[in-house]
Amino acid sequence: MGNGNDVVGWFGQKPPHIVFIVADDLGWNDVSWHNPKIFTPNLEALASESVILNQSYVQPVCTPSRVAFMTGYYPFRVGRQNHVLNPLVPTGVPLRFPFLPEKLKEIGYSTHLIGKWHLGFCNLSYTPIRRGFDSFFGFYNGALDYFSHTRSSKQRGPNAKWNEADAEIGFDFRENATLSSKYNGVYSTMLFAEKAKETILFHSPDEPLYLFLSFQAVHSPLQVPKSYEDIYYNIRDEKRRKYSGMVSAMDDALGVVVKALKDNGYWDNCILIFTTDNGGQTLAGGNNWPLRGNKGTLWEGGTRAITLAHGPQLKKGYVNNKLFHAVDWFPTLLHLAGAEPVPGIDGINQWSAISEEDQEAKRNEIVYNIYDLESPKAAIRVDNYKLIQGFPGKPSDWIAPEDDSSIESIHCSLKQIHSLENGTEFLRLYDLEKDPLERYNIVKTYPHVVQKLNSRIEELRAAMVPADDPMPDERGEPKLWGNNFSPGWCIAK
Repeated sequence: MGNGNDVVGWFGQKPPHIVFIVADDLGWNDVSWHNPKIFTPNLEALASESVILNQSYVQPVCTPSRVAFMTGYYPFRVGRQNHVLNPLVPTGVPLRFPFLPEKLKEIGYSTHLIGKWHLGFCNLSYTPIRRGFDSFFGFYNGALDYFSHTRSSKQRGPNAKWNEADAEIGFDFRENATLSSKYNGVYSTMLFAEKAKETILFHSPDEPLYLFLSFQAVHSPLQVPKSYEDIYYNIRDEKRRKYSGMVSAMDDALGVVVKALKDNGYWDNCILIFTTDNGGQTLAGGNNWPLRGNKGTLWEGGTRAITLAHGPQLKKGYVNNKLFHAVDWFPTLLHLAGAEPVPGIDGINQWSAISEEDQEAKRNEIVYNIYDLESPKAAIRVDNYKLIQGFPGKPSDWIAPEDDSSIESIHCSLKQIHSLENGTEFLRLYDLEKDPLERYNIVKTYPHVVQKLNSRIEELRAAMVPADDPMPDERGEPKLWGNNFSPGWCIAK
């Protein structure tokens, strides 16, 4: 491994520090510049000095989005396109795909992951310290209790609660590869911010840093210190009130990290990315208004992400409407770091499109996803046209926030004849420039566009890697590992 002085990035300057921050399940309508009823002053201040990527896309759920961030490949080309990785599924991301921190380590970066992983743990080879991270402080799974850092080994609903004595409950918190219970009772949002601050403080600004801060917030379960929930005392709906408090707690945590970067000499040579991994979960207080749909769907509400980029060479406070996908961060950040490009990936180096307002768009196609299911299901966007194959997912409506707003939810007119609910419409076409809210299916108006986009999906489907979705394996049950989620019960692929 080289050192930070061996490579040149940042256009002739020292390689930049890279801080990549991911919010979990943050909805389109859950930041203050989209919804003044949400209190996010730190995020808004950052956005005012950043490039807001207004047409930035991620996957419908979190594991596939994280695959895209880490590998530069669409998940349908990795075999991770269908689902999140649930605790007992004996697999991970195939080892043949190098992760971003591995490539950055090769050119001298110090690499650190704080927070959620959710990319496999049944074999130690799948875990962060074997996928390029010098240090790991966080948890392997998703949907943990924010204070006890436990969860059920079984899949449960977005608002599920459990008894800590249940046999399937396991502990999931580590420092590097070692289980650590000393943070029990500490709210994870603030815990991760303080750990990020500590990492920044004890690292040298002269050595390039890659910090992946992967918040648990604002994913369910809905838990937040009462002082944050009380900010929204006027919201009668409990889920929306707690969720909004969780957003504001995360905003304070972000403020801690930004201040640490400024106070310790990083800020003037740092690119900071903030994004969400998928749309908001309306069943757990999140909201994507006025976009259609929800987390887990192919609608814009499930896949269009709050995303911004901040850096000393980026224009401040402007909205960039060029197409961008989660896979693009891999080559873009490697370019900034001064690394050699990785051939064959789906991501495109978008630095010039981000940094130069008058630069032509680099991308005109977005693959929302191609599922490997018995019934075909996929979506693609080419220029302004979006084609959906199969049923996009529920809820399919335009759902207003439960925050005492005067806005009323809009239900699809097709609901009256149930054609949307039972999925009898196999193809849906939308012009997202004229109809960004996906209200008017124009599939019959533009058959030539439908044919073109449908053919493109089939071309891509032919290159799809079959989904790696084995059945749950009881050998991973926490009760067999000292009531913890631990590696050691599967063979890595």
